[in-house]
Formats: sequence, C-alpha cells, structure tokens
Amino acid sequence: MKNFAVSLVLLAAATAAPAVRAQATSTSQQPPTVASVLNTLYGIVEQQVVSAAEAMPEDKYSFAPTNGEFKGVRTFAEEVKHLGFANHLFFGPLTGETIDVKSLEQNTNGPAELKTKAEIVQYLKDSFALGHRAIAAITSENAVTPLAKPVLPFLSTRLAIANIGAWHAGDHYGQMVEYLRMNGIIPPASRPRPPQQPSSQPKSQR
Repeated sequence: MKNFAVSLVLLAAATAAPAVRAQATSTSQQPPTVASVLNTLYGIVEQQVVSAAEAMPEDKYSFAPTNGEFKGVRTFAEEVKHLGFANHLFFGPLTGETIDVKSLEQNTNGPAELKTKAEIVQYLKDSFALGHRAIAAITSENAVTPLAKPVLPFLSTRLAIANIGAWHAGDHYGQMVEYLRMNGIIPPASRPRPPQQPSSQPKSQR
C-alpha cells in the first residue's frame, strides 16, 4: 500500500509539472493567491482533458464501449461536449451567462449542432477559458460568500464551483482514458516524457 501511495504521488507530480512550472514562471515570484492556486489546479486537469480530446481520431469520436455493462453510455464526443457544457454550467453564472435550469437534462451532452472533432475540441477549450476567467476573480474575501442565485444548491459559493470544476473534469477524464486505451491510444498525459536536453548556455566563470 505504501508503494502504491508513493507511485500515485509521483504520477501526479509528473503530470502536474508542466502546468506548475508555467504558473511559477507567470507569477514571477509573486506570492500565491486563492485564484492563482485554484487556476493552477484547474489548468492541470485542463491539460489532461484537452490533450485526450485531441488524441482521439475524428473517426473514433462516435465510439462508445459495447463489450460489458455499457448500455446507454456517452460516446467519446458526448463525453467531451458534456465537459464543455458542465464548465458553462459551473462557471457561466460567475461571468454573466444565464443558465436555464429546466433544460439541464436535455442539454447535458452539450450543443447538438457540434458535429466535427474541431468544433467539439474548440467548444471544450473555450469552456476551460471561461472557467479560468471566473476563477481569476475569486479572492479570499469572496471565495465562500454565498451566491445570491446559485444554479444548483451545491454551487452556492465560488470556492465550491472551482472545486467541482476540477474534480468533475478529472472524473470524466478517467472515462476518456478508458475510451482511448480501448482504441489502442495511450493518453498523452500518460506517455513517457522525453529526457530534458542539457542547457547549451555556457556556465558562468567564478
């Protein structure tokens, strides 16, 4: 169990490293804020999800498992569109979008008019950009301030929305991974990372 836990930590660290490095560079030694921490974590799962969506060939976007108890599950395209829809559901109200709660069940798989891989992936990317904009406005002062009209009861604070935005995407990423591997594709986030090249900059003489 101990070895498993250590492996899990190392895997998470390897996956998170690029996003964390990017965040560290962008903050330029500025102290972390509530928004910067939440956006970094959200960016990690975004990187996993978007790279998985891009890795699946377009002719496999209609794939859904059939061997086993998979009756009625979403296709890969519906998984991706559902994630985009969920990002709008969670973060849209924080940026001025109006969500029709009565139509949630009918729209849970995202816009029906999106058919091609390019359209679906762009919808996903745009939805994550929306999430980042909403998270950027979270502060220590407003993080747990109850929202006046939450879309759903469990989305009543900005902190709750940021948290569900990350773990919900992670949940569906796990399903996307299964679909990819069933089609012989290794998820990009699970592929070995190329060895880092030594710096070509000459060492300073002291």
